Amino acid sequence: MIFSRNPARGSRILNGLALLGVTAALGMAFFWQFAYDELPCPLCLLQRAALILAGVGFLLNLRLGPSPMHYAMSIAAALGGMLASGRQVLLHIAPGDPGYGAPFLGLHFYTWAFIAFVAIIVFCAVMLSADRKWGDSMLKKPVSALGVLVMALFFIVTLANVGSTTLECGFGPCPDNPTAYLWLDSGAAR
Repeated sequence: MIFSRNPARGSRILNGLALLGVTAALGMAFFWQFAYDELPCPLCLLQRAALILAGVGFLLNLRLGPSPMHYAMSIAAALGGMLASGRQVLLHIAPGDPGYGAPFLGLHFYTWAFIAFVAIIVFCAVMLSADRKWGDSMLKKPVSALGVLVMALFFIVTLANVGSTTLECGFGPCPDNPTAYLWLDSGAAR
């Protein structure tokens, strides 16, 4: 088992993989937004924000060492994300409803988001019971180059998502069914 020889290293690896998973989900949603010209709706943006907050919990575990507070942050974010994605699933559950956006591997992104949030909660619960020393031995050891790369990718994808959301919504409420980037269209109209 990954925790048998060095629990701190095992925890760091697993939190790095979880952060990489969150980054991949955010990156895929961001890619899909541009490749298929599908702007995220307000509930989609809430789900992305929840993924980012859950990722910050994993990033803190990777950088500072595992802590119940960091796992609690990821769990709280995942619960908020489950509410947003669950609401969106229920909005489109009626027979004949095509859903919002094109499906990916047979499921819409909000359904995948719900599954991801459940997985985050399960992961955090398992890690809370498996991590024995809460970061004591990790504080003295620097993060590996691979860990720094994962953290940098997370920051880049997060900044890209924040930038596109600002272009889409500006600093006001986002439209329910967005069709264009508000800031790009208003700049072209001048």
